[in-house]
Amino acid sequence: MSTTDDDVLILGAGAIGIACAYALQRAGRSVRVLDRGAVGGATSHGNCGTLTPSHAPPLQAPGMVTQGLRWMLRPDAPLHVAPGFEWRRWRWLSRAALNCRSAIHQGNTPIRAQLLLRSRALIQEWIEGERIDCDFAATGTLYVFRDEAELARAAAKQIAALAPLGISTEIWDADRTHAEEPCLLPGMAGALFNPQDAHLRPDRFVEGLAEVVRRDGGMIETGVEIEALELRDGRVECVRTSHGIRRARDIVVALGPWQAGFVRSLGIDLPIEPGKGYSITYAEPPGQVPTRPLVLKDASVCVTTWPHGFRLGSTMEFAGFDTRLNQRRLDALISASRHYLREPEGGGARTDWYGWRPMTPDDLPIIDNAPGVANVVLAGGHGMLGMSLCAVTGELVAALLGRVEPALDLTPFAATRF
Repeated sequence: MSTTDDDVLILGAGAIGIACAYALQRAGRSVRVLDRGAVGGATSHGNCGTLTPSHAPPLQAPGMVTQGLRWMLRPDAPLHVAPGFEWRRWRWLSRAALNCRSAIHQGNTPIRAQLLLRSRALIQEWIEGERIDCDFAATGTLYVFRDEAELARAAAKQIAALAPLGISTEIWDADRTHAEEPCLLPGMAGALFNPQDAHLRPDRFVEGLAEVVRRDGGMIETGVEIEALELRDGRVECVRTSHGIRRARDIVVALGPWQAGFVRSLGIDLPIEPGKGYSITYAEPPGQVPTRPLVLKDASVCVTTWPHGFRLGSTMEFAGFDTRLNQRRLDALISASRHYLREPEGGGARTDWYGWRPMTPDDLPIIDNAPGVANVVLAGGHGMLGMSLCAVTGELVAALLGRVEPALDLTPFAATRF
Protein backbone atom coordinates (compact mmCIF):
# COMPACT_ATOMS: atom_id res chain seq x y z
CA MET A 1 0.00 0.00 0.00
CA SER A 2 1.23 3.50 -0.79
CA THR A 3 0.27 7.16 -0.74
CA THR A 4 0.86 9.57 -3.61
CA ASP A 5 0.32 13.30 -4.02
CA ASP A 6 -0.38 14.37 -7.60
CA ASP A 7 -1.23 17.43 -9.62
CA VAL A 8 -4.15 15.95 -11.59
CA LEU A 9 -5.64 12.52 -10.87
CA ILE A 10 -7.74 11.07 -13.71
CA LEU A 11 -10.16 8.26 -12.88
CA GLY A 12 -10.65 6.12 -15.96
CA ALA A 13 -8.21 5.03 -18.69
CA GLY A 14 -10.58 4.82 -21.62
CA ALA A 15 -10.54 7.12 -24.64
CA ILE A 16 -11.90 10.07 -22.63
CA GLY A 17 -9.56 9.66 -19.66
CA ILE A 18 -6.44 9.18 -21.78
CA ALA A 19 -7.37 12.11 -24.04
CA CYS A 20 -7.83 14.29 -20.93
CA ALA A 21 -4.40 13.19 -19.71
CA TYR A 22 -2.77 14.08 -23.03
CA ALA A 23 -4.51 17.47 -23.30
CA LEU A 24 -3.64 18.35 -19.69
CA GLN A 25 0.01 17.50 -20.29
CA ARG A 26 0.01 19.77 -23.32
CA ALA A 27 -1.39 22.48 -21.05
CA GLY A 28 1.52 22.02 -18.64
CA ARG A 29 -0.10 19.83 -15.98
CA SER A 30 1.28 16.55 -14.64
CA VAL A 31 -1.11 13.60 -14.53
CA ARG A 32 -1.74 10.21 -12.98
CA VAL A 33 -4.44 7.94 -14.45
CA LEU A 34 -6.13 5.11 -12.52
CA ASP A 35 -8.22 2.25 -13.88
CA ARG A 36 -9.29 -1.13 -12.55
CA GLY A 37 -8.81 -2.65 -16.01
CA ALA A 38 -6.44 -2.24 -18.91
CA VAL A 39 -5.94 0.97 -20.87
CA GLY A 40 -8.90 1.27 -23.24
CA GLY A 41 -10.05 -2.17 -22.15
CA ALA A 42 -13.74 -1.47 -21.57
CA THR A 43 -16.11 0.64 -23.69
CA SER A 44 -13.24 2.03 -25.78
CA HIS A 45 -12.08 -1.39 -26.96
CA GLY A 46 -14.61 -3.05 -29.27
CA ASN A 47 -16.42 -0.15 -30.93
CA CYS A 48 -16.26 0.44 -34.68
CA GLY A 49 -13.70 3.25 -34.43
CA THR A 50 -15.56 5.74 -36.60
CA LEU A 51 -15.07 9.51 -36.21
CA THR A 52 -18.35 10.93 -37.39
CA PRO A 53 -19.34 14.59 -37.75
CA SER A 54 -22.20 13.07 -39.77
CA HIS A 55 -23.66 11.86 -36.44
CA ALA A 56 -24.40 15.42 -35.34
CA PRO A 57 -28.19 14.89 -35.13
CA PRO A 58 -28.96 13.35 -31.69
CA LEU A 59 -30.42 9.88 -31.39
CA GLN A 60 -33.37 11.47 -29.62
CA ALA A 61 -35.22 12.48 -32.78
CA PRO A 62 -38.87 13.07 -33.67
CA GLY A 63 -40.52 9.71 -34.33
CA MET A 64 -37.98 7.75 -32.28
CA VAL A 65 -40.49 6.92 -29.53
CA THR A 66 -42.89 5.34 -32.03
CA GLN A 67 -40.06 3.47 -33.73
CA GLY A 68 -38.70 2.30 -30.39
CA LEU A 69 -42.10 0.91 -29.38
CA ARG A 70 -42.25 -1.07 -32.62
CA TRP A 71 -38.74 -2.43 -32.06
CA MET A 72 -39.60 -3.55 -28.53
CA LEU A 73 -41.59 -6.38 -30.10
CA ARG A 74 -38.40 -7.66 -31.79
CA PRO A 75 -35.58 -8.96 -29.55
CA ASP A 76 -33.13 -8.67 -32.49
CA ALA A 77 -34.08 -5.06 -33.38
CA PRO A 78 -31.44 -2.27 -33.43
CA LEU A 79 -32.90 -0.99 -30.14
CA HIS A 80 -34.05 -3.28 -27.34
CA VAL A 81 -35.22 -2.53 -23.80
CA ALA A 82 -35.03 -5.47 -21.40
CA PRO A 83 -38.37 -6.37 -19.80
CA GLY A 84 -38.97 -5.65 -16.13
CA PHE A 85 -39.18 -2.52 -14.03
CA GLU A 86 -35.96 -0.80 -13.06
CA TRP A 87 -36.80 2.68 -11.78
CA ARG A 88 -33.68 4.52 -12.94
CA ARG A 89 -33.85 3.02 -16.44
CA TRP A 90 -37.48 3.98 -16.97
CA ARG A 91 -36.91 7.44 -15.55
CA TRP A 92 -34.05 7.84 -18.05
CA LEU A 93 -36.22 6.57 -20.92
CA SER A 94 -38.99 9.02 -20.06
CA ARG A 95 -36.49 11.90 -20.02
CA ALA A 96 -35.07 10.75 -23.35
CA ALA A 97 -38.58 10.65 -24.83
CA LEU A 98 -39.14 14.28 -23.86
CA ASN A 99 -36.01 15.23 -25.81
CA CYS A 100 -37.39 13.72 -29.02
CA ARG A 101 -39.30 16.93 -29.74
CA SER A 102 -38.38 18.71 -32.96
CA ALA A 103 -37.29 22.00 -31.36
CA ILE A 104 -34.90 20.27 -28.93
CA HIS A 105 -33.52 18.01 -31.66
CA GLN A 106 -32.87 20.97 -33.95
CA GLY A 107 -31.30 22.96 -31.13
CA ASN A 108 -28.90 20.19 -30.06
CA THR A 109 -27.72 19.25 -33.57
CA PRO A 110 -25.47 22.33 -34.08
CA ILE A 111 -24.05 21.89 -30.57
CA ARG A 112 -23.01 18.32 -31.37
CA ALA A 113 -21.72 19.40 -34.78
CA GLN A 114 -19.33 21.92 -33.21
CA LEU A 115 -17.99 19.27 -30.85
CA LEU A 116 -17.61 16.62 -33.53
CA LEU A 117 -15.91 18.83 -36.12
CA ARG A 118 -13.39 20.19 -33.64
CA SER A 119 -12.65 16.77 -32.19
CA ARG A 120 -12.28 15.23 -35.65
CA ALA A 121 -9.60 17.81 -36.51
CA LEU A 122 -7.84 17.44 -33.15
CA ILE A 123 -7.68 13.65 -33.35
CA GLN A 124 -6.03 13.77 -36.76
CA GLU A 125 -3.61 16.42 -35.48
CA TRP A 126 -2.70 14.27 -32.47
CA ILE A 127 -2.25 11.09 -34.54
CA GLU A 128 -0.06 12.78 -37.13
CA GLY A 129 1.89 14.87 -34.63
CA GLU A 130 2.65 11.91 -32.35
CA ARG A 131 2.89 9.34 -35.17
CA ILE A 132 0.39 7.01 -33.53
CA ASP A 133 0.01 3.77 -35.49
CA CYS A 134 -3.73 3.10 -35.33
CA ASP A 135 -4.82 2.55 -38.96
CA PHE A 136 -6.27 6.06 -39.20
CA ALA A 137 -7.91 6.77 -42.57
CA ALA A 138 -9.91 9.81 -43.68
CA THR A 139 -12.08 7.90 -46.15
CA GLY A 140 -15.52 9.11 -45.02
CA THR A 141 -18.46 6.85 -44.18
CA LEU A 142 -21.18 5.45 -46.42
CA TYR A 143 -24.78 4.93 -45.30
CA VAL A 144 -26.19 2.21 -47.56
CA PHE A 145 -29.93 1.85 -48.28
CA ARG A 146 -31.90 -0.94 -49.88
CA ASP A 147 -35.12 1.07 -50.18
CA GLU A 148 -35.31 4.05 -52.57
CA ALA A 149 -38.04 5.88 -50.67
CA GLU A 150 -36.14 5.57 -47.39
CA LEU A 151 -32.97 6.84 -49.09
CA ALA A 152 -34.83 9.88 -50.43
CA ARG A 153 -36.33 10.66 -47.02
CA ALA A 154 -33.01 10.25 -45.24
CA ALA A 155 -31.17 12.37 -47.82
CA ALA A 156 -33.59 15.27 -47.51
CA LYS A 157 -33.48 15.13 -43.73
CA GLN A 158 -29.71 14.78 -43.43
CA ILE A 159 -28.82 17.47 -45.94
CA ALA A 160 -31.26 19.92 -44.34
CA ALA A 161 -29.75 19.25 -40.90
CA LEU A 162 -26.04 19.10 -41.77
CA ALA A 163 -25.41 21.38 -44.75
CA PRO A 164 -25.95 24.65 -42.77
CA LEU A 165 -23.40 23.35 -40.23
CA GLY A 166 -20.64 22.78 -42.79
CA ILE A 167 -21.00 18.98 -42.87
CA SER A 168 -21.21 17.59 -46.39
CA THR A 169 -23.47 14.81 -47.63
CA GLU A 170 -23.34 13.33 -51.13
CA ILE A 171 -26.20 11.29 -52.60
CA TRP A 172 -24.99 8.28 -54.56
CA ASP A 173 -27.34 6.41 -56.85
CA ALA A 174 -27.29 2.62 -57.15
CA ASP A 175 -24.77 2.58 -60.00
CA ARG A 176 -22.22 4.74 -58.21
CA THR A 177 -22.73 2.91 -54.91
CA HIS A 178 -21.95 -0.45 -56.53
CA ALA A 179 -19.05 1.00 -58.53
CA GLU A 180 -17.47 2.50 -55.40
CA GLU A 181 -18.19 -0.52 -53.20
CA PRO A 182 -18.24 -3.75 -55.25
CA CYS A 183 -18.34 -5.66 -51.96
CA LEU A 184 -22.08 -4.87 -51.85
CA LEU A 185 -24.70 -7.28 -53.14
CA PRO A 186 -26.75 -6.26 -56.19
CA GLY A 187 -29.99 -4.43 -55.49
CA MET A 188 -28.88 -1.57 -53.25
CA ALA A 189 -30.97 1.57 -53.80
CA GLY A 190 -28.04 3.91 -53.19
CA ALA A 191 -26.16 5.57 -50.38
CA LEU A 192 -25.31 8.77 -48.54
CA PHE A 193 -21.60 9.55 -48.41
CA ASN A 194 -20.11 11.75 -45.66
CA PRO A 195 -16.59 12.72 -46.79
CA GLN A 196 -15.56 14.48 -43.54
CA ASP A 197 -15.83 11.32 -41.46
CA ALA A 198 -12.83 9.10 -40.70
CA HIS A 199 -11.99 5.92 -38.83
CA LEU A 200 -9.23 4.27 -36.81
CA ARG A 201 -8.49 1.16 -34.79
CA PRO A 202 -9.83 2.27 -31.38
CA ASP A 203 -7.74 0.03 -29.13
CA ARG A 204 -4.51 0.99 -30.90
CA PHE A 205 -5.35 4.69 -30.79
CA VAL A 206 -6.00 4.70 -27.04
CA GLU A 207 -2.94 2.53 -26.32
CA GLY A 208 -0.78 4.71 -28.58
CA LEU A 209 -1.95 7.92 -26.93
CA ALA A 210 -1.33 6.35 -23.51
CA GLU A 211 2.26 5.60 -24.55
CA VAL A 212 2.71 9.29 -25.39
CA VAL A 213 1.34 10.23 -21.95
CA ARG A 214 3.85 7.88 -20.31
CA ARG A 215 6.68 9.14 -22.50
CA ASP A 216 6.01 12.67 -21.34
CA GLY A 217 6.08 11.73 -17.66
CA GLY A 218 2.48 10.76 -16.97
CA MET A 219 1.72 7.83 -14.69
CA ILE A 220 -0.90 5.26 -15.70
CA GLU A 221 -1.84 2.66 -13.09
CA THR A 222 -4.01 -0.26 -14.19
CA GLY A 223 -5.51 -2.99 -12.02
CA VAL A 224 -6.37 -0.36 -9.41
CA GLU A 225 -9.84 -0.48 -7.89
CA ILE A 226 -11.19 2.94 -6.90
CA GLU A 227 -12.92 2.35 -3.60
CA ALA A 228 -14.07 5.73 -2.27
CA LEU A 229 -13.72 9.50 -2.47
CA GLU A 230 -13.29 11.27 0.85
CA LEU A 231 -14.82 14.74 1.02
CA ARG A 232 -13.72 17.48 3.36
CA ASP A 233 -14.78 21.15 3.28
CA GLY A 234 -16.22 20.89 -0.24
CA ARG A 235 -13.14 19.20 -1.75
CA VAL A 236 -12.09 15.62 -2.35
CA GLU A 237 -9.28 15.25 0.16
CA CYS A 238 -8.19 11.82 -1.05
CA VAL A 239 -9.13 8.84 -3.19
CA ARG A 240 -9.01 5.44 -1.50
CA THR A 241 -7.91 2.67 -3.85
CA SER A 242 -6.95 -0.99 -3.66
CA HIS A 243 -3.32 0.17 -3.98
CA GLY A 244 -3.41 2.87 -1.33
CA ILE A 245 -4.32 6.53 -0.91
CA ARG A 246 -4.13 8.97 -3.83
CA ARG A 247 -4.26 12.71 -3.22
CA ALA A 248 -4.37 15.38 -5.91
CA ARG A 249 -4.85 19.07 -6.46
CA ASP A 250 -7.54 18.30 -9.08
CA ILE A 251 -9.48 15.18 -10.04
CA VAL A 252 -11.10 14.29 -13.38
CA VAL A 253 -13.82 11.62 -13.29
CA ALA A 254 -13.98 9.88 -16.68
CA LEU A 255 -15.51 6.53 -15.79
CA GLY A 256 -17.77 6.05 -18.80
CA PRO A 257 -20.96 4.09 -18.05
CA TRP A 258 -19.97 3.78 -14.36
CA GLN A 259 -19.83 7.56 -13.93
CA ALA A 260 -23.29 8.04 -12.47
CA GLY A 261 -22.96 5.36 -9.80
CA PHE A 262 -19.54 6.60 -8.78
CA VAL A 263 -20.34 10.30 -8.28
CA ARG A 264 -23.52 9.54 -6.37
CA SER A 265 -21.27 9.38 -3.29
CA LEU A 266 -20.54 13.08 -3.90
CA GLY A 267 -24.26 13.88 -3.79
CA ILE A 268 -24.42 14.26 -7.58
CA ASP A 269 -27.24 12.60 -9.51
CA LEU A 270 -26.33 12.19 -13.20
CA PRO A 271 -28.86 10.60 -15.57
CA ILE A 272 -26.40 8.33 -17.36
CA GLU A 273 -27.76 4.96 -18.43
CA PRO A 274 -25.59 2.11 -19.77
CA GLY A 275 -26.56 1.34 -23.37
CA LYS A 276 -25.12 -2.04 -24.31
CA GLY A 277 -23.55 -2.37 -27.73
CA TYR A 278 -22.15 -5.48 -29.43
CA SER A 279 -19.48 -6.21 -32.00
CA ILE A 280 -17.94 -9.17 -33.79
CA THR A 281 -14.32 -8.88 -34.88
CA TYR A 282 -12.51 -11.18 -37.28
CA ALA A 283 -8.72 -11.32 -37.30
CA GLU A 284 -8.62 -11.33 -41.10
CA PRO A 285 -10.83 -9.35 -43.51
CA PRO A 286 -12.83 -11.23 -46.15
CA GLY A 287 -11.70 -11.23 -49.78
CA GLN A 288 -14.07 -8.43 -50.80
CA VAL A 289 -14.08 -5.63 -48.24
CA PRO A 290 -15.49 -2.11 -48.05
CA THR A 291 -13.05 0.67 -48.85
CA ARG A 292 -14.59 2.81 -46.11
CA PRO A 293 -16.85 2.20 -43.07
CA LEU A 294 -20.41 1.29 -44.02
CA VAL A 295 -23.61 1.81 -42.07
CA LEU A 296 -26.24 -0.71 -43.15
CA LYS A 297 -29.19 1.55 -42.57
CA ASP A 298 -32.11 -0.86 -42.33
CA ALA A 299 -30.43 -2.63 -39.42
CA SER A 300 -28.22 0.22 -38.12
CA VAL A 301 -25.15 -2.03 -38.31
CA CYS A 302 -21.67 -0.57 -38.82
CA VAL A 303 -19.00 -2.39 -40.85
CA THR A 304 -15.36 -1.36 -40.44
CA THR A 305 -12.32 -2.83 -42.13
CA TRP A 306 -8.67 -2.40 -41.16
CA PRO A 307 -5.59 -3.96 -42.77
CA HIS A 308 -5.69 -6.71 -40.13
CA GLY A 309 -9.27 -6.80 -38.93
CA PHE A 310 -12.94 -6.75 -39.88
CA ARG A 311 -15.67 -5.64 -37.47
CA LEU A 312 -19.46 -5.72 -37.43
CA GLY A 313 -20.93 -3.62 -34.66
CA SER A 314 -23.71 -1.53 -33.16
CA THR A 315 -27.18 -2.28 -31.70
CA MET A 316 -28.43 -0.71 -28.48
CA GLU A 317 -29.72 -2.68 -25.52
CA PHE A 318 -30.94 -1.15 -22.28
CA ALA A 319 -30.57 -3.93 -19.74
CA GLY A 320 -28.50 -2.31 -17.00
CA PHE A 321 -25.07 -3.82 -16.38
CA ASP A 322 -26.04 -7.25 -17.66
CA THR A 323 -22.74 -9.05 -18.34
CA ARG A 324 -24.13 -11.77 -20.59
CA LEU A 325 -23.38 -11.94 -24.30
CA ASN A 326 -26.79 -11.98 -25.93
CA GLN A 327 -26.36 -14.41 -28.84
CA ARG A 328 -29.47 -13.11 -30.57
CA ARG A 329 -27.96 -9.62 -30.71
CA LEU A 330 -24.71 -11.01 -32.15
CA ASP A 331 -26.59 -13.11 -34.70
CA ALA A 332 -28.48 -9.96 -35.79
CA LEU A 333 -25.19 -8.34 -36.82
CA ILE A 334 -24.31 -11.22 -39.13
CA SER A 335 -27.87 -11.54 -40.42
CA ALA A 336 -27.87 -7.85 -41.42
CA SER A 337 -24.51 -8.10 -43.15
CA ARG A 338 -25.76 -11.04 -45.22
CA HIS A 339 -28.42 -8.79 -46.77
CA TYR A 340 -25.80 -6.27 -47.90
CA LEU A 341 -22.36 -7.84 -48.35
CA ARG A 342 -21.07 -10.43 -50.79
CA GLU A 343 -18.76 -11.70 -48.06
CA PRO A 344 -20.48 -10.90 -44.75
CA GLU A 345 -17.91 -12.54 -42.44
CA GLY A 346 -14.14 -12.41 -42.13
CA GLY A 347 -11.64 -15.13 -41.39
CA GLY A 348 -9.24 -16.19 -38.67
CA ALA A 349 -10.08 -15.91 -35.00
CA ARG A 350 -13.46 -14.38 -34.12
CA THR A 351 -13.97 -12.21 -31.03
CA ASP A 352 -17.47 -11.52 -29.71
CA TRP A 353 -17.66 -8.38 -27.58
CA TYR A 354 -20.05 -6.14 -25.70
CA GLY A 355 -19.55 -2.80 -24.02
CA TRP A 356 -21.75 -0.22 -22.31
CA ARG A 357 -22.12 3.25 -23.75
CA PRO A 358 -22.76 6.08 -21.24
CA MET A 359 -26.05 7.52 -22.53
CA THR A 360 -27.58 10.84 -21.44
CA PRO A 361 -31.26 11.73 -22.09
CA ASP A 362 -30.36 14.56 -24.52
CA ASP A 363 -27.40 12.82 -26.21
CA LEU A 364 -24.99 15.55 -25.09
CA PRO A 365 -21.97 14.84 -22.89
CA ILE A 366 -21.35 16.19 -19.39
CA ILE A 367 -18.19 18.32 -19.28
CA ASP A 368 -18.34 20.48 -16.16
CA ASN A 369 -17.02 21.25 -12.72
CA ALA A 370 -18.70 18.89 -10.26
CA PRO A 371 -21.53 20.77 -8.50
CA GLY A 372 -20.56 21.51 -4.91
CA VAL A 373 -17.08 19.94 -5.16
CA ALA A 374 -14.29 22.43 -5.75
CA ASN A 375 -11.56 20.20 -7.19
CA VAL A 376 -13.47 17.70 -9.35
CA VAL A 377 -14.27 17.89 -13.07
CA LEU A 378 -16.78 15.54 -14.71
CA ALA A 379 -16.15 14.18 -18.21
CA GLY A 380 -18.81 11.62 -19.13
CA GLY A 381 -22.05 10.77 -20.85
CA HIS A 382 -20.63 10.64 -24.39
CA GLY A 383 -23.08 8.01 -25.58
CA MET A 384 -22.05 6.38 -28.85
CA LEU A 385 -19.52 9.14 -29.60
CA GLY A 386 -16.81 8.59 -27.00
CA MET A 387 -14.14 7.92 -29.62
CA SER A 388 -15.32 10.79 -31.82
CA LEU A 389 -15.44 13.28 -28.93
CA CYS A 390 -12.42 12.26 -26.86
CA ALA A 391 -10.01 14.95 -28.11
CA VAL A 392 -12.34 17.91 -27.75
CA THR A 393 -13.34 16.66 -24.30
CA GLY A 394 -9.69 16.60 -23.28
CA GLU A 395 -9.24 20.13 -24.60
CA LEU A 396 -12.29 21.45 -22.72
CA VAL A 397 -11.31 19.68 -19.47
CA ALA A 398 -7.85 21.26 -19.71
CA ALA A 399 -9.49 24.68 -20.12
CA LEU A 400 -11.73 24.09 -17.10
CA LEU A 401 -8.82 23.10 -14.88
CA GLY A 402 -6.63 25.88 -16.25
CA ARG A 403 -9.44 28.37 -15.72
CA VAL A 404 -9.00 29.72 -19.23
CA GLU A 405 -11.60 30.55 -21.88
CA PRO A 406 -12.71 27.27 -23.51
CA ALA A 407 -12.80 26.84 -27.27
CA LEU A 408 -16.55 26.18 -27.11
CA ASP A 409 -19.38 27.34 -24.86
CA LEU A 410 -19.69 24.80 -22.05
CA THR A 411 -23.24 25.73 -21.02
CA PRO A 412 -24.94 22.89 -22.96
CA PHE A 413 -22.74 20.33 -21.17
CA ALA A 414 -23.49 21.45 -17.60
CA ALA A 415 -24.06 18.71 -15.04
CA THR A 416 -26.95 20.73 -13.59
CA ARG A 417 -28.97 20.97 -16.83
CA PHE A 418 -31.15 17.90 -16.17
